[in-house]
Amino acid sequence: MNESVEKVAPSLFVEARRCLDACSLEDKTSLTQQLAAAWRRGELSLREQQPPQTAVTAGHPQNPQLVAPRDLPKRSFYTPVGRAALFHSIAHIEFNAINLALDAVYRFRGMPESFYGDWLKVADEEAYHFGLIRAHLQQLGYEYGDFTAHSGLWESAQQTAYDVMVRMALVPRVLEARGLDVAPAIMERLARTGDDEAVEILKIIQRDEIGHVEIGSRWFHHCCAERGLDSEATFFDLINQYMKGVLKGPFNIEARLKAGFSASELNKLQGV
Repeated sequence: MNESVEKVAPSLFVEARRCLDACSLEDKTSLTQQLAAAWRRGELSLREQQPPQTAVTAGHPQNPQLVAPRDLPKRSFYTPVGRAALFHSIAHIEFNAINLALDAVYRFRGMPESFYGDWLKVADEEAYHFGLIRAHLQQLGYEYGDFTAHSGLWESAQQTAYDVMVRMALVPRVLEARGLDVAPAIMERLARTGDDEAVEILKIIQRDEIGHVEIGSRWFHHCCAERGLDSEATFFDLINQYMKGVLKGPFNIEARLKAGFSASELNKLQGV
């Protein structure tokens, strides 16, 4: 960005924090989409007014009530309430994904300008996904917040807040990549129930999520190259450190290859 814009333009980091702090669903999504659009128009600067806070609590509505994963009730996929609970869980993932992308923008300073453009694009698309899922949930007679949920995704943001390389490895390439693995089976089961609209929504999300994981892969490799680290060895070292060395399959090989995984990485994940 040119010097004159830098002097007068609002700070991207301040505006990203404003989006992070938003609690209502409407504010979170609309402010995020406005932020991404402002960045695309060149209206924001990378001027730092103050460093990022060590711990940030992302704004969220009063509901859903957050519980431990083990306390989430198990419901049959083939009942109306079970399908609604499934879509609620997906909505919760997408809502948290907005905050995760915004936190990457807010927290990790000194990265190339394209890093911020990439993660604002992710935040924008996650807000779009959340809107699609929420609308379908409403068609099923429910609202986001009607079921319990867990806070595991945001906890992963807090655990990786100290290092952009660790964040890129563990959130996009582990947690979000898991979504690439399970989506085809979910779509197949939804198709058997006759919910074709849900299948089409999940196709959109799967397409975009491949791109999100690829962005994480690309910036993970960038960080490793800057530090003179072997990216594959570093990735598996981090899995050993944070995931006890185990990632459960099956893995969506085609989607993961598109998302920046190497054949060698996938062989190791599968124990080949």
